Parts: sequence; C-alpha cells; structure tokens
Amino acid sequence: MAELVIALDYPTMDAALATARGLRGAAKAAGAGESAGGRLWMKVGLELFTASGPEVVARLKDMGFPVFLDLKFHDIPNTVRGAVRSAVATGADMCNIHLSGGERMCRAAVEGLAEGAAVRGPGIAPILLGVTVLTSVAPGELPGGADPSAEASRLALCGREWGLSGVVCSGHEAEGIKQRCGSDFICLTPGIRPAAPQGSGSGGDDQRRVMTPAEAVRAGSDYLVVGRPVTGAAGPDGPAEAARRILAEIREA
Repeated sequence: MAELVIALDYPTMDAALATARGLRGAAKAAGAGESAGGRLWMKVGLELFTASGPEVVARLKDMGFPVFLDLKFHDIPNTVRGAVRSAVATGADMCNIHLSGGERMCRAAVEGLAEGAAVRGPGIAPILLGVTVLTSVAPGELPGGADPSAEASRLALCGREWGLSGVVCSGHEAEGIKQRCGSDFICLTPGIRPAAPQGSGSGGDDQRRVMTPAEAVRAGSDYLVVGRPVTGAAGPDGPAEAARRILAEIREA
C-alpha cells in the first residue's frame, strides 16, 4: 500500500517536532499500521535541516518515524557519494539526488548509500531516489520548451539503469514511469493535494503538477508527500485529522 510522507517544512526544530508529536497516532488510528511510524513518514527538507542539522533526524527516529531526508544532492561525484553516505549513516531511511547530475554522480551516490547502510549495521535497506522534474515546474517552463512529463520519463529510465531505487516525480508521470521502468521501481510524488480544502493549508501554493491522494495511488505512486494541507490544518488536532483522512483515502484507493 502507498505510504504517506509529511513534509515538515518549518524554520525551527521545535516547530517541526511539535507537529510530529501530534501525528504519532494518526497512522494507527487510520488503520494503516500498528506502530507510531507505520505508514507515516516525516520529510526533512533544506530549510529545516539547515536550521537543525542531523539532530532533527535523530529526534524523529526516536519518535518511531521513518525519515526522508529531502536535500536533493547535486555536486561532483565524490562529494555526493560522501553526502549520501553521511545522510544514511546519521539515520535517514530515504534520501535523494538530482538525476541531472549525470551517470557518474548517480553511481557514486549508490556507492555512498551502501557505505552509509554498512555504518548502521545489518538489516538496513535505505532508499535512494532520483529527482526528475520538480512538481513546481509547469509546461513551458523548462529550458528549450521541453515537456516536463517526457523529461521525467527520460530521466527515470536513466535512474533505473544507474542503480537507483526509484524517482521523485509528479503523479501525472507515475503510471508511465512504472510501465517503462517496472512495477518495483519506486515513485515518490510531491504535489499531493486533497480534493476538498482541509483547514487553512490547502490553498494555492507553488506546486503546479498536482494530484489528489486517490488519483496518485491509482496512477501507481508508492509514496505521497503532503505538506501544508496537513501541517497548515486549523486547530490543535487539525494536522492529525487531516493526516487520518488522507491515510483513509490512500487505503480506500
């Protein structure tokens, strides 16, 4: 079953951890899992990680959540290898790189993934994803007028060949990528928006190629990233209730 990833896009660790604490029981209450983490992941992005460093990953892991470290590494191969190794060694269960960095960089990242897993010990199977085209990019915005969906599919095939676990893509591209790369190739999809507003967080933002949770699941998405529709939901129990509704929609789809 597809899993829900909550984007903790906060400027401070205290704010992020407060939301995470409120979400600890959401997966179990929705019938998605037996533990606090269950089907519910936490995503740590650039803003939060820059402010808090690896400590926020450790704190979320202590709460029982699997963690997606969303830093989108893109640099020379040796630097990316070390960055991925460090990300996994310090607790990340999933991390990502930009596929546009090319074959040597991506293969170096795969090596770093294995090295980081070895530091943590037997049984650790972290996930490495390649970013295709950001879901904030609309048709007509890529250089040369390239079609975002076609470019995402092309890059996904490269990622498969270069040894990555899957890709970050729009839900609109997931079905085609699964057909080309195989059903075991992971598709993580940001830009997930509930069909009906939930609290104050479901309004317009910078995402462009969006889908509802049910649409994304039916298209083949394995992980659904949701931020403001959950974290911006009104009331002390708003985020947990929003997460439960999305988890129920995932299960039903």
